[in-house]
Amino acid sequence: SGSIPWFTMMIVHKSSSLLQLVDDTLGVFHTHAVAGALGGLLTGLFAEPTLCNMFLAVTNSKGVIYGREGGAQFGKQLVGALFIIGWNFAVTTMILLVVQLFVPLRMPEEELVIGDDAAHGEEAYALWGDGENYDQTRHGGSMDESQVTLSSSNGTPSRGPGFTVEL
Repeated sequence: SGSIPWFTMMIVHKSSSLLQLVDDTLGVFHTHAVAGALGGLLTGLFAEPTLCNMFLAVTNSKGVIYGREGGAQFGKQLVGALFIIGWNFAVTTMILLVVQLFVPLRMPEEELVIGDDAAHGEEAYALWGDGENYDQTRHGGSMDESQVTLSSSNGTPSRGPGFTVEL
């Protein structure tokens, strides 16, 4: 179940020029849209008739693999998925139009060049060898206790709560 969204995020997204235009750092599209649509459509394929009769108000519902009439359930699942896609598109567009009145939705290009995490003074981790390397000149080789200074807010050495670690 998770392997198809993973495949679309790690393989398809990286090779698709259309998906490359979308800034989806956290893989939200793959995690929610692909996985949600897949779950709904597979329900239309594999819906077991006995369980459908127990839990659904509409009797004689079944998945495609349980007979010819099962296509109706798959059609319902497909229409439901398309409705949710349309609804999400419309509502998200309205929300973004309102937010855009108050703050810009995209960072300036010069900040995007260095990366949005670096623009905020943070470092992100690399997924699947995206080019992030350990920089020994920046991070140092190994660290022993003699390199760590513990001090409280007034500058005196401390080992209790409220201390900061300076490297």
